[in-house]
Amino acid sequence: MTAWYGVPPPVRHIDTAGWLRIIRRLLPMAVLTYGGLMLLVVLRLVEAPLRGPVRPLTPWITRWVCRGNLWLMGMGYGVRGRPMVARGAQVANHTGWLDIFTLNACQTIYFVAKSEVARWPGIGWLARATGTVFIARDPRQARAQQALFEDRLRWGHRMLFFPEGTSTDGLRVLPFKSTLFAGFYSHGLDHVMQIQPVTVIYRAPPGRDPRLYGWWGDMAFGPHFLATLSERRQGRVEVVFHDPVAVDAFPSRKELAAHCEAVIRAELAAALGISAVDEAAEGGAVSSSPARMP
Repeated sequence: MTAWYGVPPPVRHIDTAGWLRIIRRLLPMAVLTYGGLMLLVVLRLVEAPLRGPVRPLTPWITRWVCRGNLWLMGMGYGVRGRPMVARGAQVANHTGWLDIFTLNACQTIYFVAKSEVARWPGIGWLARATGTVFIARDPRQARAQQALFEDRLRWGHRMLFFPEGTSTDGLRVLPFKSTLFAGFYSHGLDHVMQIQPVTVIYRAPPGRDPRLYGWWGDMAFGPHFLATLSERRQGRVEVVFHDPVAVDAFPSRKELAAHCEAVIRAELAAALGISAVDEAAEGGAVSSSPARMP
């Protein structure tokens, strides 16, 4: 897998006022997040024996927590279109860690992430509790992972993939990796599944670097997280749900991946006033490195 490397923005110095904003935002966010997590765990103890893998209650806690955290940050939030109701999955462009809050805040969704995320301090615990599907980059586990993927679909879980395989500066869409769509074409899933492209658009506050919310390459999570919370004024994020498409409407994973990429790329380019042609050309530059996925 690959990671995209662009020229990072200058390191942001956090002054005294910035640290006060961090404290004012971080403390209630921590209470909301981990308080919600504890409530989720308790409800899951009741939910699991009664409904098994089906989760009729606990995903609502995740939604409230994520929406509340965006509000506590001061982030503007909007949604266009509607999440799909048919059986299937979603694919979205990937800007950074904020995508977790953004995409969870308006729907019940389960992320697909690399297995290393399960071991990340704090984040791994949250990911496991909220039903994230972890994928190991090991061919020997491919069959077991495919079986798990199919089981989750049968249980009615809607999963979300980031086909770029890495995060970006939020101003471009990198080429989608069609291998991540291969699971949709096995054991007849292509005849029952739909895929919904989703575009996530971040707008920095006036006067700030438009790449403000991007998290990519070698950028460390901690400093980026604190710098984001230190902003005097936050920007806005919008989630756009496009029309779902039937998997079997496309002869192969490559055509399906290309369609989803084109839809998301065009929406992002139009929203940010970027030429889709130029953005596509810039998006082709990647270098070998471990991918950054949530």
